[in-house]
Amino acid sequence: QPTGERERAPPALRAMLPPRELLRSRKCRLLLAETVLSFIIFICYIASSAVSFMMAPLLKFLLALFLLVAYAFKLNEKFKGLYWTLSDFLRCVTAAIIYFAISIAAVSKYSDGASKAAGVLGFIATIVYAIDFYITFNDLVAFLKQDSSDAPEEQRKSEDEDSDSDSD
Repeated sequence: QPTGERERAPPALRAMLPPRELLRSRKCRLLLAETVLSFIIFICYIASSAVSFMMAPLLKFLLALFLLVAYAFKLNEKFKGLYWTLSDFLRCVTAAIIYFAISIAAVSKYSDGASKAAGVLGFIATIVYAIDFYITFNDLVAFLKQDSSDAPEEQRKSEDEDSDSDSD
């Protein structure tokens, strides 16, 4: 009877592994792609003459890695005060715009191979981040619709309370 890797792992290591549903999710796959692409682009910019562009991929790598770890340890469920979906949406939008801009500059201004490779990978990263912000935007809209559907009930209750107090 076959057992999974998770069941064979020692208990301490099993606690460190991310949940299976996260690993199978589209969000995790996108975050892994963003992390890997950002790291490779960072390395390409380090090796190129466009070294001034290295900070953007480094920051995007660290942010994607942080979110991957946060989702793995379910920090989004523990810290409800932070709007995770909104911050993720803003991260994806800014990353897509920044990668698109520096990729155009790297491909058109610099002639070495590492800059061209970073630029082409930057365009791929732009597409990955754009897919992620589209999906995150849909989640954000669903969250806001759910939040706004709760608001009229509260508003009606407060209006009823106000009308009761006026009749006294």
